[in-house]
Amino acid sequence: MSKDGLKKIEHNYNNLKNILHQKRAKSKEGGGKKRLDSQHKKGKLTARERIEILLDEKSFVELDPFVEHRCSDFGLEKKSFLTDGVVIGYGKIDNRKVFLYSQDFTIFGGSLSEAFSEKICKIMDMALKVGAPVIGLNDSGGARIQEGVVSLAGYANIFLKNTLASGVIPQISAILGPCAGGAVYSPAITDFVFMAKKTSHMFVTGPSVVKTVMHEDITMEELGGAETHASRTGVAHFSYNNEIELLGEIRKLISYIPLNNMERPPILVKENLEPNSDGINSVVPINSNKPYDMHSVIFKIIDSNSFLEVHKEYAANLIVGFARMNGQSIGIVASQPAHLAGALDIDSSVKGARFVRFCDAFNIPIITFVDVPGFLPGRDQEWHGIIKHGAKLLYAFAEATVPKITIITRKAYGGAYDVMSSKHIRSDLNFAWPSAEIAVMGPKGAVEIIWKNKIKGSKNSKKEIDDLTEKYKEKFANPFVAAKRGYIDDIIEPSETRNRIISGLELLKTKVDKNPKKKHGNIPL
Repeated sequence: MSKDGLKKIEHNYNNLKNILHQKRAKSKEGGGKKRLDSQHKKGKLTARERIEILLDEKSFVELDPFVEHRCSDFGLEKKSFLTDGVVIGYGKIDNRKVFLYSQDFTIFGGSLSEAFSEKICKIMDMALKVGAPVIGLNDSGGARIQEGVVSLAGYANIFLKNTLASGVIPQISAILGPCAGGAVYSPAITDFVFMAKKTSHMFVTGPSVVKTVMHEDITMEELGGAETHASRTGVAHFSYNNEIELLGEIRKLISYIPLNNMERPPILVKENLEPNSDGINSVVPINSNKPYDMHSVIFKIIDSNSFLEVHKEYAANLIVGFARMNGQSIGIVASQPAHLAGALDIDSSVKGARFVRFCDAFNIPIITFVDVPGFLPGRDQEWHGIIKHGAKLLYAFAEATVPKITIITRKAYGGAYDVMSSKHIRSDLNFAWPSAEIAVMGPKGAVEIIWKNKIKGSKNSKKEIDDLTEKYKEKFANPFVAAKRGYIDDIIEPSETRNRIISGLELLKTKVDKNPKKKHGNIPL
């Protein structure tokens, strides 16, 4: 080849390199400085700033930075931005691989187009192949109306990917701006939803539509803000004051869970694992009707400062969350006697079932602390389906094949005893504290049924009830009857609990348990 020919090739190559550098720089500008500044004025970070905070430094590798939309209707052929409103790629959190997408509100309001959807689906497909979590940073005005049904198809494609990935790789959604209409269903399918107070909102129909159709005046914050979804609906598992705090907590959550359903959860070895267990033998009140905070029990048993509570503000009568025992990641399900006496209701049953199924899907052992007087009575609970919803928690525990260890601290009454990971539904190790009361129902209620006629014929019915109640307590309101039949593996002092759990987890590392071969069960939804 002649020198002139070589020079021409070199010149063309240099031109292409310049175009590449220009386009790469352009792709990082989002919708331009004005829109980026507007994002900051709203108290929100940009799509790329969120990625930088979430991932390990300089670990992000972007894919599809040069994608643009293909719509030629309504003047969109004259408006086009690189990335088309979503940044996708992979990186690391604590040196562990994750995939993510970050919606860019500065480009077409983060609205979803055909190309936008294809990018998200691509990253989810890669995550499934590799076996790593997907984190979605959502900040979108919804479907790109100009693309019509193509945009709706894009959402449906994402929903399918979410469903197929469920139980295979962890899926985490952060709501960092608006998320409305069909857009809400992708986060709803994922495992955990994070929201930022004041700046993030989720609803199927916004306040203006609600006012037009239902004649109800309601603000965005009341209808679908972080506090509403964290405490009232349970849609949000976590809510935080700002995006930086939220992104840091996603990093923390990732530290407890495996990258996929074929891995075991990570083990974090560090110094000072031992909790302050002072006073654990007296934490449960002698008076069985006196409330106490189950957190005080949990904190005295798990590794120091290792508890990450899930759904903290929702259905407070049941505590769920992740913790560590001797560095090993575990899931905790615990009655909360300080709220509704720890009785199970509709919301707590659904909350517990969802958490148990996540732990089971991802090989995380479940430790259950029981102090439950039964299911919450009342017309409201019955009419809203406590039978069906309570069965969800029962189904989840019975279905779970991961290591399961149960500690009964005090009350375990009625059907709630069965539901809360009892021996009868395949819990592996069941321990009771001396304060445990295992019975069909509370002593006073049982006495009033069993000796109804005797009490009715007594001259002093109150004294008769008191005397019979004490006899009932001596016979049934203790753990020895259950232990005699092997329903309880051992009765232990509270101070022994940590060591027995750690020993049990070591024993159960090689546990093998299987469900019958089937397409899937039919949990009572």
